[in-house]
Amino acid sequence: MNILLADDHDLVRDGITSFLKLAAPEVEVAQAKDFAEALAVVDGETDVELTILDLNMPGMNGLSGLTVMRQKHPEIPVVILSGSVKRSDVLNALEHGASGYLPKTLSGKSLINALRLILSGEKYIPSALLEDDGSQIRPGEIDLDGLAPDNPLRQLTNREREVLGLLTKGLSNKEIAKQLTVREITVKVHLTGIFKKLGAANRTQAVKIAMQLGWEA
Repeated sequence: MNILLADDHDLVRDGITSFLKLAAPEVEVAQAKDFAEALAVVDGETDVELTILDLNMPGMNGLSGLTVMRQKHPEIPVVILSGSVKRSDVLNALEHGASGYLPKTLSGKSLINALRLILSGEKYIPSALLEDDGSQIRPGEIDLDGLAPDNPLRQLTNREREVLGLLTKGLSNKEIAKQLTVREITVKVHLTGIFKKLGAANRTQAVKIAMQLGWEA
């Protein structure tokens, strides 16, 4: 695993590099202190498999740096690193082509698992983003009182139940987003949470499992 880690704080770069090397000795980490240096490293290296960019380092200009990196090297996954996890920042990063969003509070082991997930072609989303956002479930979609205490459907947040309910009706991500008045990337985030909690690999499997668990279309 060959990684480029770009952050303007020496302590952050060295700390994360140490975590990575401790958790996975086979990892090779190149470092950069700003976006210009990060771009130069990727331009000059042919074996970089994944790039980690600090959201607020010099040269990033918001998410402009992410856009430039993705345009110049679309084959290399780019992950955003940040000290805070704001829903708007995460969703905007994913919309601009990021393959994941890493809080700086992640442990070394969790960081390695996240990076391996990304290198396998999946997106990594902080678990905090999958928590309940206060939305209201539509009545009649599911009767929680009739489910066993360990039924996975109980783990779904209100919004995830809303999304699943529309999914069982055959709606596309775009249609679900329009009906819930949210962005399409938000729907994708909730689908990730649904798939994880139900143990599903895709939309069709998620609907099938939900029905088997007691969901009524």
